[in-house]
Amino acid sequence: MADELEQSPKDLTESQVSDWLRLIGVKKQYIEKLYEEEVDGQILLALNEDFLKTKIGMKSGPALLIIQKRDELINSKKKSQEKKKTTSGKKNELEQKNNDQKSVQCLPTTSESSPAQIPEKDQAVVKDRQTAQVTSKEDCRPRPFDQEGIDFLYVKHRVLQPESGAFNLISPCHEFKSLALAAALDRTRLQAKFAKEVLKFATGCMNIRSNGTIHFGVMDSKDDAGYVHGEIIGIPVQEKDIYVDALDYIERSFSSGREHVRGCVRPPRFIEVVDLESTEKSYVIEVDIVPSISIVKNKVYKVRLPNFKESSNQVEFEKETILRRVGSKTEPVIDKDISDFYERVKDRDAQREEAEKNQFLSAPDFCQDLGRKLKMLMTCGKKFIEKEKWFILITNKFNPDDLCNIEWLLNMTVFCVFDFDPDSKISGLCSKYLKHHAANMHSLQSYKKSDDMSIKEFTSHLHLFEQTSWIFCNGRTDFKGIDPECDEMTWIKTKMTVLRESVSLICKQILPKGTFQVVFLLTSPVEKPLLHTFNEFFTDMEGHEDIICICESQKNFQKWQSFAEGSCGTESVNNSSVVGMKMSHINATLQQVQSVKACARKHLPVFVRGTCLLETHEEENMSSLEILTVDHCDETTKDFIDEEKANIDQQFYHGGRINWLNFWLAEHKYVGEVIERDAYQEVSNCVDALKWNADQPPVNSINIFHHPGSGGSTVARQVLWNNRKGLRCAVVKPSYSAAVVAQHAVELREYEEKDQQTCLPVVLLIEDLDKEYLDDLRNELEVATNTKRILHGTLCFILLSCRRSHNPEKRCKESPLQNVSVTHKLSDQEKRKFAGKRKELTQLGYEADFILTFVLMSEGFDKKYVQQFVEHLLQGIDHQSIVTSLILYVALLNTYVQNSFISQSHCQALLALTIHLERFRQHEFERSLGDQAKLIFLHLRDDETHIESIRIIHPLIAEEILRQLLGNQQTQSSLAMKLLSNDVLFEHRFGREEYLSFLRALFIRRSRISKGDTYDSFFSPLIEHVCGKEKSPDKAIELLKEAFQRFNKNPFFAQQLARLHYTYEKFEEAKFWAETAAKQLPNNSYILDTKGQVYRKWFQAKCKAIENDNVPKTAQNIADAVETALKAQECFQECEKAADADMENSNSSGFFSEVEVGCSLLKLISSSQVFANGANGHSECMKYLLTDYIPEEVEDAWEPFHGRLKKLNKTMQDALEWISVDLSYFQTDIGSDGEETPESPEEKISHPLKWLAKKSSVYGKYFSETYSTALQGESIPANLTPFQKRMIIYHLGGGNITSILSKLTDQKDAVRRLETILSLYPRNPKTAKFGQRDIVNYIMVHLTLNCLSPQIQKVAPLKDLQALCHQFPTDKTKCFPSALFLLTLLFWPEDHDTDDEKKNKYEIVHSAVEQLEKDYWTKRKDIPQRKRRIYTHFFLGSGNGLDKFVHKRKVEEVTKGFSVSEKRMKWYRGEAWKKPEIAAMLKCVSGWTEDGVVYLEGPRKKKFSIQPLHVPSVPHSNENITFYLGFTFRGPFACNIIVKQ
Repeated sequence: MADELEQSPKDLTESQVSDWLRLIGVKKQYIEKLYEEEVDGQILLALNEDFLKTKIGMKSGPALLIIQKRDELINSKKKSQEKKKTTSGKKNELEQKNNDQKSVQCLPTTSESSPAQIPEKDQAVVKDRQTAQVTSKEDCRPRPFDQEGIDFLYVKHRVLQPESGAFNLISPCHEFKSLALAAALDRTRLQAKFAKEVLKFATGCMNIRSNGTIHFGVMDSKDDAGYVHGEIIGIPVQEKDIYVDALDYIERSFSSGREHVRGCVRPPRFIEVVDLESTEKSYVIEVDIVPSISIVKNKVYKVRLPNFKESSNQVEFEKETILRRVGSKTEPVIDKDISDFYERVKDRDAQREEAEKNQFLSAPDFCQDLGRKLKMLMTCGKKFIEKEKWFILITNKFNPDDLCNIEWLLNMTVFCVFDFDPDSKISGLCSKYLKHHAANMHSLQSYKKSDDMSIKEFTSHLHLFEQTSWIFCNGRTDFKGIDPECDEMTWIKTKMTVLRESVSLICKQILPKGTFQVVFLLTSPVEKPLLHTFNEFFTDMEGHEDIICICESQKNFQKWQSFAEGSCGTESVNNSSVVGMKMSHINATLQQVQSVKACARKHLPVFVRGTCLLETHEEENMSSLEILTVDHCDETTKDFIDEEKANIDQQFYHGGRINWLNFWLAEHKYVGEVIERDAYQEVSNCVDALKWNADQPPVNSINIFHHPGSGGSTVARQVLWNNRKGLRCAVVKPSYSAAVVAQHAVELREYEEKDQQTCLPVVLLIEDLDKEYLDDLRNELEVATNTKRILHGTLCFILLSCRRSHNPEKRCKESPLQNVSVTHKLSDQEKRKFAGKRKELTQLGYEADFILTFVLMSEGFDKKYVQQFVEHLLQGIDHQSIVTSLILYVALLNTYVQNSFISQSHCQALLALTIHLERFRQHEFERSLGDQAKLIFLHLRDDETHIESIRIIHPLIAEEILRQLLGNQQTQSSLAMKLLSNDVLFEHRFGREEYLSFLRALFIRRSRISKGDTYDSFFSPLIEHVCGKEKSPDKAIELLKEAFQRFNKNPFFAQQLARLHYTYEKFEEAKFWAETAAKQLPNNSYILDTKGQVYRKWFQAKCKAIENDNVPKTAQNIADAVETALKAQECFQECEKAADADMENSNSSGFFSEVEVGCSLLKLISSSQVFANGANGHSECMKYLLTDYIPEEVEDAWEPFHGRLKKLNKTMQDALEWISVDLSYFQTDIGSDGEETPESPEEKISHPLKWLAKKSSVYGKYFSETYSTALQGESIPANLTPFQKRMIIYHLGGGNITSILSKLTDQKDAVRRLETILSLYPRNPKTAKFGQRDIVNYIMVHLTLNCLSPQIQKVAPLKDLQALCHQFPTDKTKCFPSALFLLTLLFWPEDHDTDDEKKNKYEIVHSAVEQLEKDYWTKRKDIPQRKRRIYTHFFLGSGNGLDKFVHKRKVEEVTKGFSVSEKRMKWYRGEAWKKPEIAAMLKCVSGWTEDGVVYLEGPRKKKFSIQPLHVPSVPHSNENITFYLGFTFRGPFACNIIVKQ
C-alpha cells in the first residue's frame, strides 16, 4: 500500500482501491461489489453516498465511512503536496514517501457524525467499523520480561510503547526491528542480520548494566514506511532453529567473555501474532538481555559485529567496538570517551547491584476480595442472580476435579454453551450437565440461518428457549457426522466465519442487550479460537459490560489478558475477570447468590397416593408443559424470600399475572391469602365431579370464560395449585402444536407409573388459545388414549381452558355443566372479601397507586371510577413528551389488539436511552418513564425468552387513557398514522416479529365473538372506528395505504383496501387494489373472491342506479351492468379453481357468489325491455339463453358476451350441484370458531341448506316458463320438453339431493311439492332415458316422501328403485358420489335375503364403498377430520323396505329442547344413544372388532369392515359388539358401539 498511495488517489487501479477499502475496514462483500463495478481512483473521487446505497446496496454507516475517508485522503494528499513544495532539496524521496504514507495510515478513526444523524439500524454498522479501526491501533503491553512458561501473544496492528533507554536498569529498555525484508533472505544472510542486531543491542545493554528486550517483527518508524512506531506486524518463521543458531556468532564476535555473553543473552522467544483478518501464522521474535551483576561485574564488552558482504558473498566482521545504550539508541563509545567509560564501570556495577537488591524488596501483592467481586459480576450488583437472565457460556476442556463442582452452573438459565472441548459429551462438562438437564447438541453450522427463515422460526427450529443449546465449536469426537476437530490455523480458516455469524445472530437478533450475560470459563490453556470468540462477542455486544472471565490459573489467564487488553484496556479486563479462584470456591460462593437451592429435587403425585422423583432432564424433555410439582417453589432460598416477598406480592396486586410463588408465599404465611373468587369453587366442583364419575370419556373439558383482566387466569391457576398434590397438573405453553403437547401430556401421565390403566388424571391449563386448538388437542389425546387402549370410563385428561369473552355469562348458559364465568362484577360475598383484603394491604403500607388493579377490581371496574382514576392520573402530563407518545402508542395497541405489548428494548430505542451498565439498565429505564407511566405500565417478562416488555395494567384503563389523552384535538387515526410511521419502533430488531404482528393485527384483524370480542366485524375495529366514530373513510383508506407500503406491499393490505373502497362504492380504486393483491397471490382463493366481490358490488350499484334513475332498461342501457356481472362470474370461477387446488383450506365462497350473481343477472336480463312483455317475452329470453337464437335488439349491444350468457344455465347448475355435493359430505352446523385469518371469505352463508333450497328454486323459476301453474297445483301441460320439466323440478326444490332432503326439515307444503315433482318424471322411469343426476334425484324424492308420509301410494317400492340403480355406470369411477351413496343405502342386505341375494348385494355395496372412500379423500384434502366432520344422512331402522331408512332429523328429535352445545355433548358422550326411543327406532347390528377394526359378517363368512363414527369408542381387545349403522357419503359407519356381555 505504501507504494500505491505515493501516487495521486485518482491514479489508483481497481485492485488498489480494493486494498485501500480493506485498510479502512469496509466489509468484504461491499469491496467485491465495488470491484465488480470497476471503481478505480478516478471513480472513487466522484462517488457519492446515494450511489453507494442504491447501486451497491450499502447501509448508511459504511457509505458514510467511505465518503469521509476518501475526503480525508484527498486533503492529506493536498497537504503533503504543499509540504513537498516548501521542503528543501535535502529531503530524500524515502522521507517524502513516509509522510505521504503516514498521512493516509493515521487518518482519524472516529466518525464526526453524531449517532443521532445516522439511522439506528446503521449505527451498529458504523460502530463495528469504528471498533475495528480503533483496535487496529490499540496500545498493548509487552510480554512479561524474562519469565519462563508464560503463554503470551500479540495482536497484529496493536502498538507497543515507544523504544526506550535505560530507566532503572531492571525495567528493560526496548528496541524494535521490523526484519520484514531480511526474513525473506536465505539462512546465511538472515542469521548474519539477526545476530548483528541482537549482539549490537546486547553489548549496549551489558555495558550499561541494563535489562533489555529487542523485538523483531515490530515496526521502527525509521525504516518502516506507513506504519506507526512500535506497531506489531510479525514475521513468518519457517524454521525457528535459524534464529536460535544465529546466536552461535557470539563465539566469533567476542574475543573474550564469550561465556558471560551467553549467560546474559537469553535464547530467542517466539510470540505468536494473532491476525483477525488472516490465517497466516507469524511471530514476534524477542531476545531478553539480563546482565546480572554476578556475571558482568568489572567487565567492559567489545564486539565485532557480523555483516554479510554482497561483494565477497560471505560474512565479514566489523572492527571491534565498545557499544552502549544512549537513550533509545545503541551507539559506539567514541575514542575520547573511552577512558571515562572505563572509570565509571564501578559506579554502574554499584547501581546494578542496588537495583537487583531492591527488586526483591517490593511490597507483597494486595489480595483482592475475589468472592465479592465474583458475586457482583454475576448478579450485576444485585443481591441475587436473576432467574430470568440468560447466560452464554464459552469454555474449553474441564479438569475432572472441576467437574465435581458445577452445581452453581446447573442452577443457571443457560441459553447456550460454546464448547471448545471435542470430548465434552464423553468426559467433559457436557456429559456432566446432561445428567441433570436436557440439552440439544449443535455445531456452529446449525446456526446458519437461511434468508427466508424468520427469527421465530429459527429459534423454534433449534428449540432455543426450551433447552440449552450445546454448540461444539471444534468438532465432537462421539459424533458420526462430519464435524472434525482441527488445529488452530485450520479452525480459523474453516470455522471462523460460521462462529462470527452465530455470535452475531445471537447478540443482534435473538437476545436483546441486557437480557444475557457472557461468561468465559477458562479451565485449560487458552487457544486462538477462544480469543477470536471473545473478539466477536466484544464487537457484537458493542463493549465488554456483560462479558465476564473466570479463570483459576494465572498462567492460562495471561494469554487471554494480553489479547483482551487491546480491545477494552487493562483496567476493564481486570475489573471483569476473576482470576485465581478454585472451582470449588466458585461453586460455594455462587450458590449463596442463587434464588434456588442447588440441585433441588421435585416430586409428582402417583396413583397409589405416594410421590415419585421428577428428574430435571425428564421435565425439560416435556418442554411444551410447565409442570406443577408437589413441592413446587420449595427450592426457593430463604434469603431470596426475605428480600423479594414484598415485591412479588405488590407486582401481583398492581396487575401482574399471578405466579406460583404468590401461592407458595400465601400458603406458607409469608404474605396474606390470595382471594378465592366464587368461580374458583365452581371450577373445583367440576373437577371433583369428573374425578368421581365412573362413566365418562377419557378426555374432558372445563371452560373458564372471563372478562379481560377480571382474574380468570388467577382462578385457573388457583385450581391447579390446590390440586397439585392429588392430580398431575401443568400449564400448556402457547407456542407448541397440539400434537407435541399431547405427546408430552401422555408422557407426564405415565411418568413413573406401573400401569397405564391406573394413572392419575392430568389437568392441562390452556390459556387464550382458540376452540380450534382445543379441538385439535382433544383429538390428539383421544387418539393417544385409544392407541394405548385405555378402558372406557377412565379419566385421563382434563382440559381446563381459560378464554377471554365479552359475555361470559351467556357462554355459561350455553353449557352450564362445562362452562364457568368470571366477570368484573363482584358478588356480595366477593365484595366483602375484596374490602377486607384492601384494608389489609393498606395497613401493610401498600399505597393505592401501587396496587392499582386490585383497587380497580374491588370497585368492580365501575366506569365512573375508571374515568375519575385516569383523569386524576393524567393531571399535569406533558403532552409533547416522548413518554406521553409511548403511553399513547401502547394504549392504542392494548385497546385494539388482545394480549399486545411493546418490548422494553423498543421503548428504550424510542426514548433514545443508551444504558451502558447492566445493573443500572432497569433503573434507568423506569426513571426515564415519568410518574404517570410508572403507575400504568406493567412490566411483563416472556415465560420462554425472558425478554421484557410493557403493557398498560388493564384494557379498560388503556381505552380510557386513549380517550382522555387524545381529547378533541387528536384522532385515533392520526395516532395510528404516527405509530405506523415511527421508524425507530418499526425497524428495531429485537422483538420485531411480535411488534409487527401486533401492528398488522391493528389494521387487519377483524373482531370475532368466538375470540372473546364484543361483536363480529367486517374490518379491524380500528378501521371501523375511523370510518364510523370519526366518520373518515378517507382517513381509513390513507392508513391502509400507508400500512401497505410499510409492510412491503403486503397483498392482504391491498385486499383490505379493495374491500374498504367497494364498501364506499369507489369501484375503480377497489378494482386497482384487488388486482394488486391478485398479482402477488394469483392462487389465493380468498383474494380472488375479494376481486369477484368488487365486481359483484359494482354490478349491484349499477342495477340500483338503473332502478333509482328510472333508466329505460334497453339492451344498450343495461349492457354495462351485464358485462360487470359476467366479469364477477369469471372472478368467482377463478376463485373456485384456486380453492379446489388448495389442499389445506376449504373455501366454497366462489360457488355461492357465482350463483348469487347469476340469479341477479337473470333478474336484470328478464326485466329488460326486450324480454319483459309477458309469457312471450319470457320464452324469447329462454330461447336466447338456451339456443343459438339472438334477438336483433340485443345483437349489437351485447355482442361481446353472447357466448358467455348462453353458458349461464350450465355454469349455474354446475355451481349448485357442487354446493349440494359438498353439503352432502360434511356437517354444516359446526360452530364458527374457526381460525381468524385476514383471508376469511367476504360473506359467510350462515344457513347454507336453506340458502341452497332457495337459490335452486330461483334458478329453476327463471328457466321454466310454466312455474306458476306447477306451484298452484294445476295440471301441468303435457307438451313440456324434458329440459322445461327439469327446470320446474328445480323450482319446486327437487333439483339436487340436498334441496330434496331439506324438505324433511322445512316440512311446510313439502308432501304436495314432492308429489308434484314425481308427476313431472316419466310414468315408466325404467324405459325413459334418464341421466345419472335425474335417477339420483328421482330416487331421493321417493326416499324423502316415504320419510315424511309412509302411507302415500305414489312412493315406489324398494325393488323398483333398486332396478333403476342398474342404470348407473358399471365403471364405478364414472358414478357420482350421490349415486354410490344410494347404492350402499338401497342394496344393504336384509335378514330375509337368500345367500345369493346377500352375496350380490354385498358385492354392489362393497364396490360402491371402495369408490366412495377414494372420492372422500379427494374431497377432504389435507384438512383435519374434525374440521370437516362427515355427515350421516340415514340410519338403518328396524322396518322393512323403504321404512328401514330413518333420516337423521328424526333420530335427533330425542335431544329436542337442549342448547346446541349440550346436544352435541349428549351425542358425543353417548348419552343420547341410550334413550329407549332410539332403541325402538333403529336396528341393532351385530359384529366384532379385531385389532381396533370393526367388522360385519358378510355372505359366506366374508369380513366387511365398517368405519367407526367415533374412534375412541372402539374396544382395544378383540370383542363381539353391537352397534347402529349410519349411511354417509364415505360409506356406512358404526355408531354407539357396545361390547356384548
